[in-house]
Amino acid sequence: MSAYDTDNVFARILRGELPSHTVYEDEATVAIMDIMPRADGHVLVLPKAACRNVLDAPPEALQAVALTTQRMARAVKAAFAADGVTIQQFNEAAGGQVVFHLHVHVMPRHDGVALRPHTGAMADAEVLKANAEKIRSALAAL
Repeated sequence: MSAYDTDNVFARILRGELPSHTVYEDEATVAIMDIMPRADGHVLVLPKAACRNVLDAPPEALQAVALTTQRMARAVKAAFAADGVTIQQFNEAAGGQVVFHLHVHVMPRHDGVALRPHTGAMADAEVLKANAEKIRSALAAL
């Protein structure tokens, strides 16, 4: 396995070098809007610890990510009146990982509605901002 790259996009977001729409933050994790969402309300849960993926993450980072993932799943389901939630996590290029900082995808789902394809096109910033606010409001109500 390759070494952790401190210049990956999520490390840069965590350092404040790149913008993001943060919906939740605690001492160990951050949840941000995915800028290429496969569903409205698609968020990413990141540990603040520098780890490439689940294969090298310290146990405390995995625990924190799991707890925040559950919190985000509840929030996006409520915020978007979803029927369910899809949670995805990829490890290494062969496993589908593209950004090499541990992250978990949390996507609200509606019966009969497929996920959008991952095209690489960025969502409108105002739509992301509005969706982030919906999730923050849902979090406050939980």
